Amino acid sequence: MNRRRMGWIAGVGLLALAAPGAALAHMPYLLPNLFDTVERDHVTVQASFTEEPFVPEVVMKSKAFHVLGAGGRTPITAVTYLRDLAVFEAAIPAKGTFRISSGERFGRKGKMFKAANGRWEMTGEGAERPAGVELVDVQSMTLAEVYVSRGAPTSEALAVTGKGLELKPITHPSAIFAGQSARFELSFEGKPVPGADVEVYRSAGTYDGRKKLDGAIRTDAKGGFAITPPDAGTYLALIRHRTTAPAGAETPYRSYSYTLTFEATE
Repeated sequence: MNRRRMGWIAGVGLLALAAPGAALAHMPYLLPNLFDTVERDHVTVQASFTEEPFVPEVVMKSKAFHVLGAGGRTPITAVTYLRDLAVFEAAIPAKGTFRISSGERFGRKGKMFKAANGRWEMTGEGAERPAGVELVDVQSMTLAEVYVSRGAPTSEALAVTGKGLELKPITHPSAIFAGQSARFELSFEGKPVPGADVEVYRSAGTYDGRKKLDGAIRTDAKGGFAITPPDAGTYLALIRHRTTAPAGAETPYRSYSYTLTFEATE
């Protein structure tokens, strides 16, 4: 079996374990049935929010689903929405690498406070609110992406736009291997984001108890960081960035969440 089929199988196999209801700390994700299409002209993608890697719990709805690659940006409008997840096909019409994206999504509104360490924390996500600390209004913004390749990988789809929270692969997603370091750069509105925490999850974690990778990963002064996947399989990288909202926004602050699904092969 093609190892790049493993991501979809892991997600479908875990479907029965999905917990009911929604939680405040759900992560968005996209999961294709293939990371390397060989000669196929499409992939099938599931989109959901979850607290466990690739276990669909809350359907992801978006008017901005799209695929970016040869020929530019193509909207994805034929989406099937179920209660736990959305499913759609993304066209891969030519050889090269394509970025499949949820597009930036406006999410729930809530309250946030600044913790003693200077970091913004959302109420209800487990951090204890210090007495007397000020609460501010915040709205979540989510973006989930994944790269797939048909034939020889290309780099055009990896370029950032300079808008919102973005992750640029320095190591091509088709060249991520188990036990080897893969590098990325994080930016917000085109500028590096230093000191951001990066959480990485494994698809098999629900079964073996090793859901989240050990060891802290934090971006350097230039927004760079590295991930070393320990095993072959499907992974999810999550970054959150909380900051003031642009003028005219519905809340004075925003909480941005970005996830990248990628596969490590042997």
